[in-house]
Amino acid sequence: MIKERDIMGGLMKGLKVIEAFSAERPRLSITEAAEAAGLDRATTRRCLLTLSEMGYAAYDGKFFTLTPRVLRLGTGCLAAMPLPRIVQPVLDRLSQEIGESTSVSILDESEIVYVARAAQRRVMSIALMPGSRLPAYCTSMGRVLLAAMDPAEARQVLQASTRTARTERTVTNLDALMAILEETRKQGYALIDQEVELGLRSIAVPLTTARGQTVAALNVGLGAGAEPMSAVAARYLPALRKVQAELSQVLA
Repeated sequence: MIKERDIMGGLMKGLKVIEAFSAERPRLSITEAAEAAGLDRATTRRCLLTLSEMGYAAYDGKFFTLTPRVLRLGTGCLAAMPLPRIVQPVLDRLSQEIGESTSVSILDESEIVYVARAAQRRVMSIALMPGSRLPAYCTSMGRVLLAAMDPAEARQVLQASTRTARTERTVTNLDALMAILEETRKQGYALIDQEVELGLRSIAVPLTTARGQTVAALNVGLGAGAEPMSAVAARYLPALRKVQAELSQVLA
């Protein structure tokens, strides 16, 4: 039996505060979090500010929300998150219909984190799976997610990124990337032509709630060919838009 003196009370309280957040309660004030966690307000405030300082929570001055960095606490949480369970069957169906690999990811600071994937064939030199990470600045899903942010905030993320030229096609200039994000924001999708890796193209759209909040990104990855990127968009956008509309009714 574990002895009381061996238990870290601070850690226990911090975990209780994390657990206070849920799909029904994604945004909590200090008072609301304290009530949900069963803790006093002062303790809850310290826990929330600590989580915010470490990047596990975001704070707008009134409400706290958990960030994707929470995923770093353990890959096992991916299996317990509702998002992968919701999107995986849809990804499997979409991938079968179009004959290409499809993925869903979320943004964690300057990286995208894969939360679900349906692979038809390997188009990258590295094996992608739930939990895999790639830079946001040069990926279609990353650009879709960055485009959903306030431009000033997106610029800060890009400035803090190590914008390495992964291929001779990779766009690394900050102003050029901001222009791409503006175009992505206007057209509602992002196209990547061999910027992550030679021979790889992708197209991504945002996954939004019924209220229009972007919560993730959906993409199709395919091998590079001779056809122009406009033809790639014309071929795959209808299927992506259909899934986008379907999932917007169930994502919260």
